Amino acid sequence: MRVLQLCRKFPYPLKDGESIAVNSLSSALARYGCEITLLAMNTEKHYSEIPDHCAELSHYHRIESVYVDNTLNAVDAFVDLISGKSYNITRFDNEKYRDKLISMLNENQYDVIQLESSYLSVYVDSIQENSNAKIALRSHNLEYEIWERIAENTKRGLKSWYLNKCAERLFKFEVDQLESYDLLVSITDKDLQKYKELGYSKQGISSPAGLDLDKYELSNIQQEMSLSFIGSLDWMPNLNGLKWFIDNVWPIVSRKNPNLKFHVAGRNMDSILNNLSSSNLVIEGEVDCAKEFISRHNIMIVPLFSGSGIRIKILEGLAMGKTVISTSLGAEGISVVNGEQILLADNIQQFVEAIQYCISEPQVLKEFREKGRKLIEEKYSNFNNGKKLVESYHNLCGIPMKTPKHVHK
Repeated sequence: MRVLQLCRKFPYPLKDGESIAVNSLSSALARYGCEITLLAMNTEKHYSEIPDHCAELSHYHRIESVYVDNTLNAVDAFVDLISGKSYNITRFDNEKYRDKLISMLNENQYDVIQLESSYLSVYVDSIQENSNAKIALRSHNLEYEIWERIAENTKRGLKSWYLNKCAERLFKFEVDQLESYDLLVSITDKDLQKYKELGYSKQGISSPAGLDLDKYELSNIQQEMSLSFIGSLDWMPNLNGLKWFIDNVWPIVSRKNPNLKFHVAGRNMDSILNNLSSSNLVIEGEVDCAKEFISRHNIMIVPLFSGSGIRIKILEGLAMGKTVISTSLGAEGISVVNGEQILLADNIQQFVEAIQYCISEPQVLKEFREKGRKLIEEKYSNFNNGKKLVESYHNLCGIPMKTPKHVHK
């Protein structure tokens, strides 16, 4: 089974949820006998130096990348606005990337082309013209939902109007593309049902994002209580949620607990956040190792009010035995129960109460540690979830599946 994986950004280093989700699944597919080739955009915004030899990318049969400068451009955005196009989509429609894709399709025979995001659906026509491969969309999110929710959380005005336009055009694009896929692979059951309601009528499966649990050890409960946030801060939902927490929740929590520290880490740190750094609010910026950062703090904060799909950082926190306090939307798509594996909070008072509960009843940290890890082992192992997808690809292509050797759970 030969799979060509198309990505809108190079999935390395493994510091953000999308890169981890892309690598975890492709590693699992390789363990089950698939030959995986990667063709990724290496964008100006998320540019990555690609190492010659890297154990974390060793599961790939071949790696190709194309530099794409899709930096936000006000002129291009205005032209698309007037012409009725979706600027969110046209930013990823790149001639050099298209040429490289066509060249690879003409030189190689693939069984499945796996699109890691509906943004890459702009290349469906080129795939169909140059290959007989089946096309699978692996949907990390319903992209239009993200922009709808961002717009809902934006005060009325020109910016709100523009964000709603972005959401409307993304919605139209995603719906128009639905029947071009031979298989739709959603991250959650909820998203798969939504796609069906929007008109998708072909084969579809839900395949949750998972983790290679060999790489995630249960960390010890730290004696000194501290809060943490980690996430890509060039993603608007993360940035908006973190600013809300710092403006509304952290002052109350800090007054109640003057010795408590809140550590913030993430790529592309906003300059406004850097200026907020203090003795108790520690802005660390981009960290070398996300897992080491997570392991240093007992409580992970996820104040997300827009977005879609599954938050990989929550899965990582649970896998390492951390107590996660998240909004209901942030935990959406993950099979958690409030008070069992996670604490849910959707407003200022609930966040304050959840944090105070952990501080006043520290024994509950052990309970969350054990139950969270157990959930990840049972439902979010990338090898178990990868097997389901491999079976779907073999059925889709009519290729008998052989039981591979040396597959570790």
